[in-house]
Amino acid sequence: MITTKYHNERFANAIQLVPQDVPPIWFMRQAGRYHSHYRKLKETYSFMELCKEPELAAEVALGPVKEFGFDVSILFSDLLFPLEALGMGLTYDPGPKLSFSLTSITDLNKLKPVEEAIEGLVFQKQAVIRTREVLPKDVSLIGFVGGPFTLMTYASIGKHDGNLSFIKTNQNFVDEFYTILLPLLKKNIELQLQGGAEVVMMFDTAAGMLDPNNFRRYVAEPISELTKTFPNQIGYYAKNSTEEHIRQIHKIPDLVGFGVDHRFSIPNVLHEFGGKGFIQGNFDQELLFADPVTLKHKIKEYLLPIKDMDPNDRVGWVAGLGHGVLQFTPEASIHSLIEETRKVFTK
Repeated sequence: MITTKYHNERFANAIQLVPQDVPPIWFMRQAGRYHSHYRKLKETYSFMELCKEPELAAEVALGPVKEFGFDVSILFSDLLFPLEALGMGLTYDPGPKLSFSLTSITDLNKLKPVEEAIEGLVFQKQAVIRTREVLPKDVSLIGFVGGPFTLMTYASIGKHDGNLSFIKTNQNFVDEFYTILLPLLKKNIELQLQGGAEVVMMFDTAAGMLDPNNFRRYVAEPISELTKTFPNQIGYYAKNSTEEHIRQIHKIPDLVGFGVDHRFSIPNVLHEFGGKGFIQGNFDQELLFADPVTLKHKIKEYLLPIKDMDPNDRVGWVAGLGHGVLQFTPEASIHSLIEETRKVFTK
């Protein structure tokens, strides 16, 4: 196991369940298209260059930390790179497109062996190293990888919002693909931890579409396999997850924490699932488009019930959004949410 040093005290307290007044703050997609710093870089460099050139990836990740004062930074990358590393020919125009799809077990023969594929992900380790070098010493750094199920949906049908009947009804195909994908993700996670990531978050943007039984088979069980290898170093988030999904996620052994979206009450989630690892979320990101007066009201409406909790009852909370920062979100709204959060919880 790779020893972890937490750079941000508030983030460390959340992970280690130490009571504190002010929570750590990080947002999913906090570096990206909404931010003028990113858009300026995008005038010169392609998305692929920004991800794959460590100096550029570090610059993208650093931008929102400098501007907004986040407690935690995130590796700037893309969750589909493991599929590219397996030989699936990834391009962006502007959205992702793979050169072929997996539609049968025989298609798996087209994929590169894991030992060869992992070489295509070494750039992420270098990006983590460089990002750690440029970040302030008191800012934590997390890595990220795509969840196995989301990677499966892209590999087989090219997107995660279509008809998933092929995946849901072909367990043997999924099992065979997972025998390739899970070992690659293990090595991918290891690379990021070796580079200096304190935690690696796993993002599953398609898993919320699963019924409880398939969620257990396709999500909870394989992630449990990964957390055995990296205890208390993997976090997880499933977009559009249900309470049953959260219940299963909460039971995954050695998971360092998980995120919930804006449809859940943070006080209720902390009450029912707290005390095991961090819980990240979950202000509604669409409210960030409100006018300043309305936004300030909505922020306080959201924060005050959490503020009323005893600090011992909200241990583990990491303040964030329900999913992530949306394109065209006003930068002033990001400032407002962060400033109001720290103001409300500062005694």
